[in-house]
Parts: sequence; structure tokens; C-alpha cells
Amino acid sequence: MRLLTGRRSQVTALPPAPLAAEASVKRLALQVGHRLDGLLQGEHLGYLPGPGTEPGEARAYVPGDDVRRIDWSVTARTGEAHVRQAVAERELETTLLVDLTPSMSFGTARTEKREVAVALAAAFGHLAGGPGDRLGAVVLGSDLRRVPARAGRQGALALLHVLQHTRPVDGAGPSLAAGLAAVAGPARRRGLVVVISDLLSGGAGPGRPDWAGPLRVLAGRHDVVVAEVIDPRELELPSVGVLRLVDPETGRSLDVQTASAALRERYAAAARDRRARHAAAVRRAGAGHLVLRTDTDWLVELARYLGARRRTRGAGRPGAGA
Repeated sequence: MRLLTGRRSQVTALPPAPLAAEASVKRLALQVGHRLDGLLQGEHLGYLPGPGTEPGEARAYVPGDDVRRIDWSVTARTGEAHVRQAVAERELETTLLVDLTPSMSFGTARTEKREVAVALAAAFGHLAGGPGDRLGAVVLGSDLRRVPARAGRQGALALLHVLQHTRPVDGAGPSLAAGLAAVAGPARRRGLVVVISDLLSGGAGPGRPDWAGPLRVLAGRHDVVVAEVIDPRELELPSVGVLRLVDPETGRSLDVQTASAALRERYAAAARDRRARHAAAVRRAGAGHLVLRTDTDWLVELARYLGARRRTRGAGRPGAGA
């Protein structure tokens, strides 16, 4: 949604973004990484919870061992119960699904949603920079683009280069459901998937979002975090007279009289309902849910979320309580 004001339909001027679009990729990565290290004091995304999934050596069973780990072939061969140890996963593959479709090119506060999305990708790229860790992405712009997973700082910088050069387009881009299916497509070892989107693709109608099913499939295989980016004007309308609202994906426009308190309340009620459906769909999928706004310091909110995630991720299934 693009917000225009006045009867001449002038586009609302936005204040300068905190992370200027023309800044270099390296400057963006350094700026985000420096602040994040200060807030988290060395926090890392960490490895997947649990003892691991890669099979290790067998050893004799002792009381208290998980009977589900009994290696029956070794037990039959030796005549003594043995359990198969699991090797803890010390390398993490992180995949970002970054939504840069037209609805993300909207912002009425400190910055546009797409700028928050790019900076958030830089933050997760910094966090996923441990030894052996790999970072890849699926980017939704004018089309669907895959960025192969790479290790090290150069992989993160290459991804940021792609994101910063993905320009806004007119018309509908690929759906979020298609992006989720693309991430889930190639079978690979369990990893972390971060979905960065406003969730408006297929989620604006009264029914269940069309991305809910693919998200649930993805979360059944990977540890998934959904970072939902919203703008305050998507939650409520100001009382400023006539506004023209333009859908950037269809080009449809609508003039509304915001002086009407009843209209503003209907708008706010519809926004609350949409947010509730988004939260319910993410929760049912078993994914973590992080909500970031364009009018607040999103990096502080990310740090709080990661702190809570670190404390709770050992309880229940991966992603629960995250």
C-alpha cells in the first residue's frame, strides 16, 4: 500500500532512512554488526537444540540412556545392549527468505519496510558467521531468485549485494507461498530458516493466508523464525482529511475521508484481525514470530527476541516459544 496525501495526491515525503540506500554493502554490514555485537555481547544464533542428528559411535547401554537410541545390529552382534551416540551439529546452515515485493516498498516513519528487511538480513548474516556456518537466501523481487549458501563473510556480503541491487518494481511479484516452497524444495540437513516479510502476500483477505500451509511444511523440517515487518499506517489511519491509498501490486487506488472516526475504527479493526490471523498461522506452524516496526529501533527488538530465544529454545520442539 502506498500512502498519498491531499487532493493533489502528492506522495508523502519520508525522513532519511537510518541505513541510507546508497551506502556500500560493507558499510551496511559493519554498521549492523557493530551495533548487534554491542547489544548482544557476543550472542550467536547457536546450534540446533538437542543432542544432534548425525550418527556417531556405539557404546554399551547404561541405565538412563534413551532406549530409542539402542543400536539393535550392534546389540545382536555383541550380545550386549549398545546405544548409538549422536554427534552434535556444530555447523549451521541459515537460509533467508527475503520479501522485496512491491508491498515492502512502503514506509511512513523512519524508513521503508524493504530497508528494514535488507538491514535485518545483514544482522542475521552477521550472526550466522561462525566457523563452518553457511548462509544462503531466496529473494522475492520481480521474480524469485536463489542465492546459493556460502560460508564466511564473503557469502554474507554477496547476499547483501544482491538485496541492495534488487530494485522495487510495479505489479505483483512472486508470492510468499512460492518462496516458502522454494526454500523447502531441495532436501538437505536441518537448518535455520528466517522469513523476512510483511506477510501481506495472500494474507490480506478474510480467510487463512495462502502461505500458512507451506510455512507449516517448512517448519516441520527446519527451525523457522518469521520476522514480520510492519508500518504504523498499516495499523491505523491518521485523521488528516482525504487520503488516496494505492495498491502497488495492482495499481488500484481509493480515496478515503479519514475525518470519519467510524472509518478509522473499521480500518484499525481490520488491521487487528489481519495481525491476529498472521500470528495464529505462524504459531500453528510451530515457527518463531518476531514483529518489527518501521517507527522503532528494530535492532533493539531483535536483540530482545534473540535473548528470549536463547533462554527458551531448549524447551519443547524447535521454534516453540521463540
